[in-house]
Amino acid sequence: MNDPIGDMLTRIRNAQLRGKSTVSTPASKLRAWVLDVLADEGYIRGYEKTTGTGGHPAIEISLKYYEGEPVIREVKRVSKPGRRVYMSVNDIPQVRQGLGVSIVSTPRGVMSDAKARAANVGGEVLCTVF
Repeated sequence: MNDPIGDMLTRIRNAQLRGKSTVSTPASKLRAWVLDVLADEGYIRGYEKTTGTGGHPAIEISLKYYEGEPVIREVKRVSKPGRRVYMSVNDIPQVRQGLGVSIVSTPRGVMSDAKARAANVGGEVLCTVF
């Protein structure tokens, strides 16, 4: 697999289009850090580490809905394996005038765009969520 974050975001998007309550993805530290940001911002209910098929570690993500509609309306991968996107703290984009969130991988860890601005650090913009 070339793009594990893109794979996880696609699994979340597809599960919400089908109205699923949970979705499973292979486990990794980076995926867990991105899910921490999504949970802190209120886009998912949470996640837990489990054992998937073949005894491999997996993450079970609990999706969140509001009045029957998915909370995550749009999710886009910004930095891809073929083209990494790095931005300074002043250049980190606001998603939908601050209604959405950009997830940034900084030297101080994976965090939302607002926390990156507050900590005055830039980094790789992984994805945007609205």
